Amino acid sequence: MSCLTNHWGVEFSQKEIARTRISKGLLSLELELSRICNLRCIYCYAASGLAVEGELAFSEIQDVIGQAAALGAQKIIVLGGGEPFLYPRLFEVIEAIQQKGMQVDIFTNGTLITPAKARELYARKVAVVIKMNSRQATGQDYLAGRKGTLAEIEQGLAALQEAGYPDADHPLGIQTIICKQNYDELPDLWRWARRQNIIPYVEVMTMQGRATENLDLEVAPAAIKNMFETLAKIDAAEFGNNWTPHPPLVASQCARHEYSCTVTSVGDVYPCPGVSVSAGNIRQQSLAEIIGESPLIQDLRNIRTKIKGKCSACDLNEYCYGCRGHAYQVTGDYLAEDPLCWLKG
Repeated sequence: MSCLTNHWGVEFSQKEIARTRISKGLLSLELELSRICNLRCIYCYAASGLAVEGELAFSEIQDVIGQAAALGAQKIIVLGGGEPFLYPRLFEVIEAIQQKGMQVDIFTNGTLITPAKARELYARKVAVVIKMNSRQATGQDYLAGRKGTLAEIEQGLAALQEAGYPDADHPLGIQTIICKQNYDELPDLWRWARRQNIIPYVEVMTMQGRATENLDLEVAPAAIKNMFETLAKIDAAEFGNNWTPHPPLVASQCARHEYSCTVTSVGDVYPCPGVSVSAGNIRQQSLAEIIGESPLIQDLRNIRTKIKGKCSACDLNEYCYGCRGHAYQVTGDYLAEDPLCWLKG
């Protein structure tokens, strides 16, 4: 699962979010192109691998992009619900987004990024996030479900760095889940990324997709708390970054439900990949109709007043509401308190 913030701290201002809530518009959109993937990550929220029946045609993707722009979206995040670089018209999608005046962020496993592709991404000022859970071949390859994956990721990263990433106009991040298999090396992974000016995007895993078949991935809440606090101390002492540890994102928070949504490769509209409940389908309704009329979307647009349990009275409620995906996957209620949060006790 993914939840990117603006290169990547707080994404949009409260005024922008409030205006978008009132207008029932968008500030960003998450877009799946296909479920096809060359890896079989054992934690994949989408259980990606093969393309699924009835995936959106390129013309439909273009239409979604246009609808998002008309609703005020400033960026589109191309998700790794499958591997974007296996989509044959990826750069046409990027061009279509940018022609509408929107930024592009792309999540990729990094294994297919060649020097030529890296140069083109750099020329287009695309922000790139590589899915990288370990810098040890045994751990990374195990989590990706295929031997040799780490070496290919490192080649992709090297190509991006040779092209000029990262710099002020070309952010580069790594997306990492917290699991038993990489737990002990996360502090060193964090330091490595910071020293490379790569933004470490470390998140709590949601138990959905293939993760439900691999329960040995799970980390106890107390250990998750310890890791967040450890990384906070490292960030403050070694890199001058001060933040309050709380799930689901290390050094950040998720606010996407107030201004964004996800369009899957078959056109279903979800609040986010973690809240895997369809609010409608763009083949039957417009994005504007789905956002404006769906009780699910409107509940989450007003999450700070509708959230339940101890999260509703938390001192951090003004800017944090935990992980709605984790709450939904564990309890079946997307408005429930985040079961993993240690601040609620």
